[in-house]
Amino acid sequence: MKTKLLIYGSLMALLFVIGLQVLVRSDAKTAVTEGQKNASFSTDLSNENEGFARALTPREFSFPSDHGPHNDFRSEWWYFTGNLKDGRGRQFGYELTFFRFAAKADAPASKSVWRSNQTYMAHLTLTDVQGNRFYTDERFSRAGNDLAGASDKKFQVWLYDWSAKTEGETDFPLRLQAKSHDFAIDLLLTSPKSYVLQGDQGLSLKSREPGNASYYYSYPRLSTEGTVYVAGKQFSVTGSSWMDREWSTSALSSEQSGWDWFALQLSDNTELMFYRLRRKNGKADSNSAGSLVLADNVKVALKDNDVTIKILDSWTSPHSKISYPSRWRLAVPSQGIEVEVDPLLSDQELNVSYRYWEGAVSVKGTKNGQPISGQGYVELAGYQ
Repeated sequence: MKTKLLIYGSLMALLFVIGLQVLVRSDAKTAVTEGQKNASFSTDLSNENEGFARALTPREFSFPSDHGPHNDFRSEWWYFTGNLKDGRGRQFGYELTFFRFAAKADAPASKSVWRSNQTYMAHLTLTDVQGNRFYTDERFSRAGNDLAGASDKKFQVWLYDWSAKTEGETDFPLRLQAKSHDFAIDLLLTSPKSYVLQGDQGLSLKSREPGNASYYYSYPRLSTEGTVYVAGKQFSVTGSSWMDREWSTSALSSEQSGWDWFALQLSDNTELMFYRLRRKNGKADSNSAGSLVLADNVKVALKDNDVTIKILDSWTSPHSKISYPSRWRLAVPSQGIEVEVDPLLSDQELNVSYRYWEGAVSVKGTKNGQPISGQGYVELAGYQ
């Protein structure tokens, strides 16, 4: 729904702290405290949300402007994940996510190009399956002086030299470039299927409170080719990516603790997205939802009781000591789907400013009694 994912309740609280730090400190990578890393999913930000727009009703989407920033909302993100292979079958997963967060609703009055009420954060990960290694990096910057930002004239978002930008006059092909010390990606994405408006015509409700929602669209299957760099080696890769776009001012309620988000690309050219919201009492929230995108790009909306998820295994992080589910049986009875979802690596936990698990997975099972396989990404947030 990101993270991403949908990293609203906790990330908004976290990013408010980070945003203030970035605005007053020259070192944008100043470490946050341990308590902030394990921030709760409290969404009691009513005073901080004053003056921002809210996602209340369906709206008309317009491109390329909606690929750009929505500064009248408190937060948003551009989220890319994908599963890749080189010519010998070596598997990689990647995530590149850009977040925008407004510290205040009103832009400051200033002649300085450095002054901005907008803060950007980006996460980069690489899962090297054969190398049994998960790489992560994180960056922050204010939007002043074009250090970070996004364009409403063409598809372009960046933070320093990390970027997602169109290669021509149309939205696709889209090029992703990001480099860390030990790893990097340089990928070209094309769109064989059009975008999908999630929820009710793009309005994705997360709780019953008015405005606890996002505007949300996805490109659930993007053909991908390019280069992965890791541990001093270069790999030419091909595969498939997923893109999510969301913006909002608030999302989770005070009774919700987190979510399990699944984005699965199946071998019959269909895609399954579902987010299970978790309540603080341990039960699934009735606002859990998702969609099945058919091969002809028709969307079938899924409600909470349309999908069953059974946890088959768990994994305890040696870094944070947090226990996460790590294998699932997911079923959509009305569509004849029953699959098992397995992480390519157990350790795909991001130990950055906010801890969450986001990793590449494989899919295997049946659809209407016939074998089906696939790949995708899972995000687990709010596990303490």
